[in-house]
Amino acid sequence: MKLVKLGIIGCGNISSIYCQAGSRFQNLEVVACADIDLERAKARAKEFNIPKACTVEELLADPDIEIVINLTIPKAHAEVCIAALEAGKHVYVEKPLAVTREDGQKILTLAKEKGLLVGGAPDTFLGGGIQTVRKLIDEGEIGEVVGATAFMMSPGHEIWHPDPEFYYKVGGGPMFDMGPYYITALINLIGPIRKVTGFTRISFPERTITSQPKYGQKIQVEVPTHVAGVLEFESGPIATIITSFDVYGSKLPNIEIYGSKGTIVVPDPNTFGGPVYLFKRNEDDPLSIYKNGIKWEEIPLTHGYTDNSRGIGVADMAEAIRNGRIHRANGDLAFHVLDVMHAIHDTSNRGAHYELSSTCEKPEALPIDFLEYSHQ
Repeated sequence: MKLVKLGIIGCGNISSIYCQAGSRFQNLEVVACADIDLERAKARAKEFNIPKACTVEELLADPDIEIVINLTIPKAHAEVCIAALEAGKHVYVEKPLAVTREDGQKILTLAKEKGLLVGGAPDTFLGGGIQTVRKLIDEGEIGEVVGATAFMMSPGHEIWHPDPEFYYKVGGGPMFDMGPYYITALINLIGPIRKVTGFTRISFPERTITSQPKYGQKIQVEVPTHVAGVLEFESGPIATIITSFDVYGSKLPNIEIYGSKGTIVVPDPNTFGGPVYLFKRNEDDPLSIYKNGIKWEEIPLTHGYTDNSRGIGVADMAEAIRNGRIHRANGDLAFHVLDVMHAIHDTSNRGAHYELSSTCEKPEALPIDFLEYSHQ
């Protein structure tokens, strides 16, 4: 298959893994990178042997680039996505798709008008860990799915991130920062969501940065930092989700899926690997759980891409461009996740359930032999 050429806009913290996409996925080639700070783009290009470092305008004008990877800060996502689409490029954007529903819808509408594809992070749900869980569910190992829990508990990014302010401004917060990993994983495993309710709070209105180089600087918090929601899926199951930047210690699982025949412990959806644990009830002796306790079985991973494989969503999108199919980390999925996150916040303010108007198709399971690494 002819390589799909990529241009990266935004050369910050997350860009390094995407810069490696050309050497990790056999259908991709990174040919240019751009940033509002041209020196930062030049440094990334030198580090990863990318042929061209340039301005955003120069990158968008390059006729060889088919997909633009948008790694800008959240408040710039919509502007850059729309510019890329106007330039005739497919676009893949880091999470979230946009800050507002309105901007997210503008992106999807323009892409449809132009006959272009939109893809959106996260693509961790395509990793070996969550795809193994998907296979177990699809094969009926836990029977009918009845519910789930999802927890992301952390003390906040000011502890480690070199530039953490935007996590506490509009477009940030634990739900918009980390919620996409959890909600995308749940949709991949259970399907789209029908109804949402939630509660939010700002626990600490001011945060102190303890990382370098901004140690000691204060952040005025503008968005909720502890967010709890309940999700009702179109297929019937109910899930509880909590995301927080206010928790300094927790033993809660990342995600658990509950079924009529057992439970699966899902690995961290911010990673691509395992472990995956399965418990199945003894149908011949239902009381064995009380007599013997829960015996968890660690399940060997069935799929590859278990290390940091960010870019697999772009590789799947590139294959979809060549073969005319629907890619898995697609715009409809990213918009549905955005809608769900807003709905959790909205219902906290309004004190009512929110019936979602958006939906998406449950992504197809990833083939076990999907795209071997490296065309080099």
